[in-house]
Amino acid sequence: MTRSNTASTRRSFLKVSALAGGGMLLGIGWLSDSYAADMPDTSAAGLEGGELNGYIKITPDNVIRIMSPNPEGGQNVKTSMPMIVAEELDVDWKDVVVEQAPLNTDRYTRQFIGGSQAIHQSWTRLRTAGATARQMLRAAAADQWNVPIDEVTTEAGVLHHKISGKSAKYGQMASAAAKVPVPKEVSLKSVKAFKIIGHSQKNVELTNITKGAPLFGIDQSAPGMLIAMIVHPPAFGMKLKTLDDKDARAMSGIKAIFLIKSMEDDYVRQFFDTCTFTEVVAVVGTNTWAVMQAKKALKIEWEPFEDYSEKREGRPEPIKIPAGLENTADHYAKMAEMKGKQVTVRRKDGDPDSAFKNAAKVIERTYTGPFLAHNCMEPMNFFAHVTDEKAELSGPLQKPEPTEKALAARLGLPLEKIDIKMTRLGGGFGRRSYAHFALEAALISQKVKAPVKLIYTREDDMTSGIYRPAYSISYKAALDANNNLIGLHVKAGGIPQSPLSPNRFPAGAVDHYLAEDWTLPSNVTVGSFRAPSSNFMAAAEQSFLDEVAETAGKDPIDFRLELLKRAKERPVGSNNDYDPTRYAAVLELVREKSGWDQAKKSRNLGVSAYFCHDSYAAHVLDVEIKNGQPVVNKVCCAVDCGIVINPDAAVNMTEGAIVDGIGTALFGNMTFKNGVPDKQNFSQYRMIRMNEAPKEIDVHFVKNEIDPTGMGEPAYPPVFAALANALYKATGKRLYDQPFGMEFLN
Repeated sequence: MTRSNTASTRRSFLKVSALAGGGMLLGIGWLSDSYAADMPDTSAAGLEGGELNGYIKITPDNVIRIMSPNPEGGQNVKTSMPMIVAEELDVDWKDVVVEQAPLNTDRYTRQFIGGSQAIHQSWTRLRTAGATARQMLRAAAADQWNVPIDEVTTEAGVLHHKISGKSAKYGQMASAAAKVPVPKEVSLKSVKAFKIIGHSQKNVELTNITKGAPLFGIDQSAPGMLIAMIVHPPAFGMKLKTLDDKDARAMSGIKAIFLIKSMEDDYVRQFFDTCTFTEVVAVVGTNTWAVMQAKKALKIEWEPFEDYSEKREGRPEPIKIPAGLENTADHYAKMAEMKGKQVTVRRKDGDPDSAFKNAAKVIERTYTGPFLAHNCMEPMNFFAHVTDEKAELSGPLQKPEPTEKALAARLGLPLEKIDIKMTRLGGGFGRRSYAHFALEAALISQKVKAPVKLIYTREDDMTSGIYRPAYSISYKAALDANNNLIGLHVKAGGIPQSPLSPNRFPAGAVDHYLAEDWTLPSNVTVGSFRAPSSNFMAAAEQSFLDEVAETAGKDPIDFRLELLKRAKERPVGSNNDYDPTRYAAVLELVREKSGWDQAKKSRNLGVSAYFCHDSYAAHVLDVEIKNGQPVVNKVCCAVDCGIVINPDAAVNMTEGAIVDGIGTALFGNMTFKNGVPDKQNFSQYRMIRMNEAPKEIDVHFVKNEIDPTGMGEPAYPPVFAALANALYKATGKRLYDQPFGMEFLN
């Protein structure tokens, strides 16, 4: 059992009050106060940090209501986070009702999802919140029964005094407990005493999801609501020149057509105010079909824009956005040129130049990855009703609090006059962090003076960004005469961001190590994509390590474990950001569970492991080629994310990451010709199909009592290299350029 302090360094952690009609309301400050540390670092981990708030309500009829402030995007936080509170509160899970909290910047802070940080950063505070409420209920019972508090116990939402035989449900004591002073310190359960955490619980929205209940933004409806769509420039690097809407305006059901500008030129953008197409044409009508037909009837001329700059919060200098109509062929040519240019050194250990000069063998390889579209199942959409006095909005957002600030700035309304209701996300993966579509919906509603639902078509979303950057990473390894890795050089970059994390493995395991990076400017909009930066860094690194192991004549798992042993026993440098013991543990577990030592003799197995979002994951893929196409028979996965809150949900997230990763590795690709994205819908942008998913996925978790770390993203990055390494075994050909599926086209 551990002790937890209930105080907060920035604001009162817990506030208690009585509910109208009786009962107890416990306000909770949920995560850390280190806001700056939580924010994303696009040059390294790319974390999309966040903090949330919530409330426990205990009513006289013994209903335990836990408000969930974070948006729910399918990662199951709406179930898992209340489980943590319920565990320490010591209630029966069947008595818990979970509700989605509204966005409220006075009551809550950091209502974000992203970076796989929700559970990791809220663990102690959620536990403390539940334990504090339990302690106050015990105190109330002790006072009423006139017994020592140490003699009052709890079980499944019931207070007991076993000596006298007295008992009471929490609801009976809730009003009295609301008057008890908040304790300065509370005891937390030992991990071995958990009854809810670590035991699978069904998604609290499962019934509504299976019934098709209106949970998503696209389901929004309101009296008098109009439908709106936008027309954006057809190419990155272009802007509106002329608009002829005469024919479209005359069409049945059309109410208005006009130009809107989502962000003013002098606006200082916050981190997630990312959007290239800030000037778009809005088409508003009574129904979706009418609006879609009117879009086709518009006659628009576009013209190239000139170089411009964007002012960014926290940046002393504006970011320059270059003019020009970009081409994928030029992108790759420019990235290839960077191999021979002097770039920025991010880390240097030992004497890499001497290591390569004196090496017995040198292996050098370059890996490339394309721009990628998110392609969320639910297209971008948002509801808005803006009047002179207030703005009411509803829709799917990952970062609603920054969006609220952007809305206030653009609409000229104070924050307290803006109300955003968060709906369930039909897919996010970083795309819904950038909520320009919410600004557009609000501006359209303000203009037409009516409630509006803005809907992006699939073509609108796929061709307007936000994309994963294009990357290129070059690796060079030096081996001595005994096939020991003595030098490693990584040179990574991208358009327009770098994926490099210079202090991750194998940094710290090699005497002579050099990490450098670079970026190239672009007017193509990029942003967070599932496991930002890591998704390609892992692909290149783990593919290269496999090839180095083969050149050294070593088993690929043995080779990695050898490096991790060195990092543990004789680490190079002091700022390595991974735990070699935990890293090795997932490799050992996946080796055991996949039957690697025997299966590799007869099967085409590929292995990969990676650390990101504070967690460790390793995969072994079993692949064969049938009728000229790759078939993934089985994936064995090992994950160390600390304590697993909800095992079924964790398995589901891992399975989803694996399927998503295989599909992206094989097919994901967005290219440009004169600034025009070459894919506009799923007929061109290839996604994985059901019959292409692995036939079997076997997920295992390292059992420990370490506080929970990330789960939604860590299983994604290792998939790419595990697939590439397995395909090498199956075909004898190493793969260096994504998407891998290009190798199998007839």
